[in-house]
Amino acid sequence: MIGMLDVKKIPPHIGYYLAGFADGEGSFNVRFRPRGDPQRPWKVSLCFNISQQDRVILALFKRYLQCGTIRQRADGVWDYEVNNLNAIRDHVIPFFKRFRFLSAKKKRDFSKFCQIAEIVLRGEHETEEGIRRILKIRRRMNDGRKRRYEESEILARFRTGESSETVRRTPELHTPEMRQSDLRGDTQSGYPTPPPDSIGS
Repeated sequence: MIGMLDVKKIPPHIGYYLAGFADGEGSFNVRFRPRGDPQRPWKVSLCFNISQQDRVILALFKRYLQCGTIRQRADGVWDYEVNNLNAIRDHVIPFFKRFRFLSAKKKRDFSKFCQIAEIVLRGEHETEEGIRRILKIRRRMNDGRKRRYEESEILARFRTGESSETVRRTPELHTPEMRQSDLRGDTQSGYPTPPPDSIGS
């Protein structure tokens, strides 16, 4: 993977087909992983992913986005994932800015994903203030499923340097209930499927 994705070289019928598929099935995620440094207790990573029973459509994403990995899970489901920050910046974001979503929900999630990407690219996620900004933006990304780490757990480690398990056992660190994320798309949009000889493998 070298340089910026040239979205002008992607056939429009392919680009809009992939955008329509991602509108229904794709996810833009922001992940927090604990690390041992008390000054920088969290690693923040961004991820675009799609899970499907059929590998063919995922291979199409990898071919035209020119990045990401495809893996098969133990249950037989295939995962396509892009979690490299440079690939997110140079490939994923330009692609979906060129081939835009139709649903209001996915437009909102992608916009907030881009805002968080800018914060991370500037290195501001290494500070408590930057983490607070990311959490505030993330609150309105996707609705539903419980997150692995609550905001109270994430912020408490800046104050105490405690492990996430210690924080989870401390009832005083409870904050008001927030809207959670299922990190999943909504129903697939109605872009026409290109003929078989157009999508390749």
